[in-house]
Amino acid sequence: MSDNEGRNDLRMPDDEEVFAVVVDMLGANRVRVRCMDGVERTARIPGKMQKRIWIREDDVVLVEPWDWQDEKADITWRYEKQEADQLRDEGHIQSA
Repeated sequence: MSDNEGRNDLRMPDDEEVFAVVVDMLGANRVRVRCMDGVERTARIPGKMQKRIWIREDDVVLVEPWDWQDEKADITWRYEKQEADQLRDEGHIQSA
């Protein structure tokens, strides 16, 4: 058995993206996220994700901060629970 047994290749952040954990559901397709760069942002759930992917508190997501307002961002990806656990084990995400 190899060391990578059970490890999945996960989508990693692009240049502008950053890992984040959903802290609070604000309503109106907005959530409060704690980003791994130390900033809390209000993130928007884009229309293409609204009815297809359900986002809850404590979910791990990728966000893309806005260029013109750093305290806001768009959610670009949501990780499943098993994928989020793998990211935590590999040290990409710090637990609260």
